[in-house]
Amino acid sequence: MLLFLLLAAASGLMMAVQGSINGSLGKIIGVWQGNLLVHAIGLAAVLAILLLSGGGKGDWSKISDVPWYLYSGGLINAAIIFAVMSSIAALGAGKATSAIIVGQLSAALIIDAFGFFGLDKQPLTLMKGGGLILMLIGARFILK
Repeated sequence: MLLFLLLAAASGLMMAVQGSINGSLGKIIGVWQGNLLVHAIGLAAVLAILLLSGGGKGDWSKISDVPWYLYSGGLINAAIIFAVMSSIAALGAGKATSAIIVGQLSAALIIDAFGFFGLDKQPLTLMKGGGLILMLIGARFILK
């Protein structure tokens, strides 16, 4: 479990760095142009990894088993990158990221509580709700 918590923390660190880099890129070449460039580079990186790893451990033959809504991730990712690039460029990394984290955690708690997208249900407890309220208070301090 500790390994996955560290991995999650590292992804959060990378998201803040990536958002800042993407925000600066969007200021220079435009948000949608930057968005396309980010996705093209990401596609090239994933293709290289798949080619170098011999295709990975996945199974393309199961693609027809994927529920339709799970295909929306790419569209959502384009919207996320647009929103992150725009908000960080306008607000700065700290303010934008605090709002991003509050939105992300709020949605994650709802997803867990209802078990959306095939995930196991995780009850919304008083402690989790209290933690979200404390994050809201902390975000408010950062935004002031």
